[in-house]
Amino acid sequence: MNSESFQRGLNTRRDVLGKDYVDQSIKNADDFNLPMQELVTEYCWDRVWNRPGLDRKTRSMLNIAMLTALNRPHELRLHVKGAIRNGVTKDEIREILLQTAIYCGVPAAIDGFRTAKEALAE
Repeated sequence: MNSESFQRGLNTRRDVLGKDYVDQSIKNADDFNLPMQELVTEYCWDRVWNRPGLDRKTRSMLNIAMLTALNRPHELRLHVKGAIRNGVTKDEIREILLQTAIYCGVPAAIDGFRTAKEALAE
């Protein structure tokens, strides 16, 4: 967990999801799920999120749409909060979710709106 890639990913993950949440996730990791924390932090948060091709705002917008499509409310809640940190506005989140209604289905979008509303209220 001390590689340069892990540390860069950890910094990005903290910036997007919030230091308290990320540090608690790492602290709560045990022998069973620690390898997953390491994988996600290094590959997702460093090797993908830190690539130069897209800015963080765009990546957040994509994640909102994809997590809505996949019906992953826990992750969607985290990424809505992260999207706000990355400069995505409440109006943009609404537009993303309206678009998911067309391409992912109304039930997915309704759940996405519900989850996003809860996250925005926190």
